[in-house]
Amino acid sequence: VQLQASGGGLVQAGGSLRLSCASSGSGFNIYVMGWYRRAPGKQRELVAQLTGGGNRYYTDSVKGRFAISGDNAKNTVDLQMNSLKPEDTAVYYCYMRSFSGSHSSWGQGTLVTVSS
Repeated sequence: VQLQASGGGLVQAGGSLRLSCASSGSGFNIYVMGWYRRAPGKQRELVAQLTGGGNRYYTDSVKGRFAISGDNAKNTVDLQMNSLKPEDTAVYYCYMRSFSGSHSSWGQGTLVTVSS
């Protein structure tokens, strides 16, 4: 499974962006889809996650501002980011993995820059 992320860019604080991640190829049954980010000088952080059972997870700092959605049939996952803050500036990576976690794939990363 290969993942292609898109939608990053430069936005002013308070603005919105939508990240998209599309998969191609075959390899494993996807159960979990999500987005991580790595801000400059910081560790990678799980931002949002969606499971095949419909459970959603958001890190505290994005709750109420970000929304993850996915299409299990198409194996795509989007991240709608609203009310963006400068601290949201990071490279965002999409990922997908199997139920057990034994198989996973990562996108190439897309840069989100939020100016103050």
